[in-house]
Amino acid sequence: MTFPKRAGIVGVGSAVPDRVLTNSDLEKMVDTSDEWIRTMTGIVERRIASKGEATSDFAVKAGRSAIEKAGLRAEDIDLIILATFTGDTPLPATACIVQNALGCPNTPAFDLAAGCSGFVYGLAAADAFVRSGMYDHVLVIGADMLSCVTNWTDRTTCVLFGDGAGAAVVAPVGEDSGFLAFDLGCDGSAAQSLWIPAGGSRHPYTPEDLAAHRDKIVMEGREVFKFAVKIQGEATERVLGRCGLTTADIDMVIPHQANIRIIESAVNRLGLPPEKFFVNLHKYGNTSAASIPIALDEAVSEGKIKKGDTVVTVGFGAGLTWAAGVMKWAF
Repeated sequence: MTFPKRAGIVGVGSAVPDRVLTNSDLEKMVDTSDEWIRTMTGIVERRIASKGEATSDFAVKAGRSAIEKAGLRAEDIDLIILATFTGDTPLPATACIVQNALGCPNTPAFDLAAGCSGFVYGLAAADAFVRSGMYDHVLVIGADMLSCVTNWTDRTTCVLFGDGAGAAVVAPVGEDSGFLAFDLGCDGSAAQSLWIPAGGSRHPYTPEDLAAHRDKIVMEGREVFKFAVKIQGEATERVLGRCGLTTADIDMVIPHQANIRIIESAVNRLGLPPEKFFVNLHKYGNTSAASIPIALDEAVSEGKIKKGDTVVTVGFGAGLTWAAGVMKWAF
């Protein structure tokens, strides 16, 4: 058996809710201001799911778009990996719901939980599956509905998050394109810097927890910011070094869209012009695992990425996790 030497992305897609929540809207909900949010985060608005919508709804739309753009049919997909921590239900995996809705009969599917780093973790897993020869077409989706786990009375976090999904089809590609290297990691000692305290086996929900919003995201903003500023540049430098490249070889960086100041710190550390960093967080806020694939889809649609370009994806998130990947764009 001959295994393909390279796997790469052959199609991308994304989907976001129709409902827009602006900074001005938030001014009426909590003690904040449009100027403060723009200055501190770079966010202007975000998309919020409507009543009755769930994570799988956007995952299906994004996945279907990626499959179509790859020139494939649903029955061509051999595996579905869904990066999310806001599944439709605790059981089964939301990937199973997505599989059925897409019309991929008997296709294996599983959820992957790595917070905002999840999509790049999923790409790394898909790369290994394809290069091993086990599967030919892997659909990787990053989807999160953060509005359902946001404490809308906490002005330090509720201004940050939005909902959405992005997807990519990973398949065998030519030797001159595809994934070159990944850098994945985790600092579990800082797990409680960004977490949801209640609702798991350690601390099941109680009425008191719900009243105190312990079923929502709790974040030590200063600690997460320091971690993100440090790790984003470090992971990018490491992953480039693993495939013998330098920052001078980068054509486009798709960073996790969390905070404009974090992205600007990476621009400065890596010594790259700002236009080599694709930014859309002003429109969507932090959409967790959906952040990078939504940005990737938009960058491709806008012609910011073309065949042969060296593209870096880099993210960080709850765990605290990080993930960076470098690829030669395949189409």
